[in-house]
Amino acid sequence: MAVVPPGKGVPARYAAFSGIWAGQLDGQYEGKLAVLTVASGGQVTVSYAWGDMADNKPGVADGSGRIVGNTLKLGRLPNGADITFAMLPDGTLAATYALAGQTYTGSFARQ
Repeated sequence: MAVVPPGKGVPARYAAFSGIWAGQLDGQYEGKLAVLTVASGGQVTVSYAWGDMADNKPGVADGSGRIVGNTLKLGRLPNGADITFAMLPDGTLAATYALAGQTYTGSFARQ
């Protein structure tokens, strides 16, 4: 998997999402986000990987998303999860992962 650096026409607030991120949800569920491409309009292509999470087995999903303001919202994952990542002032991402009526939160840092 390769991260393509954002082009010169991509606003800095969108380009900041580019790269590989890792973190934990609820302090125990591992996750990794690769923001592979970022377009000037805020569209992104991503790969998201997760470990064991409640009744959900580990997996990887490739997809797309969109940055609006300071928040990246991924398209729904094949397992039905909805995920958002909000860029915080310290350069970390505040993650919210919703699946089957449960919501998990955590922090992701650039790798």
